[in-house]
Amino acid sequence: MEHLQTQGISLPRLGLGTFRMQGEACRAAVESALGLGYRHIDTAEMYGNEDAIGAAIATSGIPRKELHITTKVWHENLAPDAIRRAFDASLKKLRLDHVDLYLVHWPSRNMNLPAIFETLLKLKQEGRTRAIGVANFNLALLKTAVEEIKAPIACNQIEYHVMLDQTKVARYLAAKSIPLVAYAPLAQGRAASDETLISIGRKYGASAAQVALKWLLDQDGVAAIPKASRAESQRANLDALKLKLDDEDRKAIAALPKDKRLVNPGFAPAWD
Repeated sequence: MEHLQTQGISLPRLGLGTFRMQGEACRAAVESALGLGYRHIDTAEMYGNEDAIGAAIATSGIPRKELHITTKVWHENLAPDAIRRAFDASLKKLRLDHVDLYLVHWPSRNMNLPAIFETLLKLKQEGRTRAIGVANFNLALLKTAVEEIKAPIACNQIEYHVMLDQTKVARYLAAKSIPLVAYAPLAQGRAASDETLISIGRKYGASAAQVALKWLLDQDGVAAIPKASRAESQRANLDALKLKLDDEDRKAIAALPKDKRLVNPGFAPAWD
């Protein structure tokens, strides 16, 4: 598995997203993924599944140093004391003494960014998270965090797939050597039925979803965290890494409409 190096951590380029996975189904999915070779598991306080993921990790027998675990603090808990309480709760549910990456899940209108990053940096200095980062930050917020606050951001996790143009944010992140972690990388299932992607896949005996995933992972500095609860889907996503797309394929994908945003990118209160 290829990795991205960022802020002292090694981030596997393909991870398992767990949004909307719950309880025993979530635990089984994570156990399956770990058994297949996944080492990057993405969760969040808001997902309500950290306890199930913690149970799967605990029974996996995989050495902690081989795993990359990301979790996130929800927008309602961005005051310094609230961040600490949320972090402690996440760590307890995950049954870990540290996470690899702790993210601000959503920006909030009234957040105090300097205070937030000061708190996150303290958690990092205490060895409780190996790196810190953000999710759903637009270009203006990124510039504030990186250029004004000078926060050591290890990634920005955003919606990104073949049907959505993220050129501006992607270019900025690339210029700053900050990875882009793509969530909803298969456009919440829409990529699987796209005729252009199906046609490209036919050339290689691959699925449209595999083509969409490989298109993302062929880009420098991009990682992806497709949600996959079934072992067959998890294996198919791993197999996408073996695909080799050519210039003709990339040209056809570039011609697809890029206006399908599936998640409201605004401040969290507006999104609720």
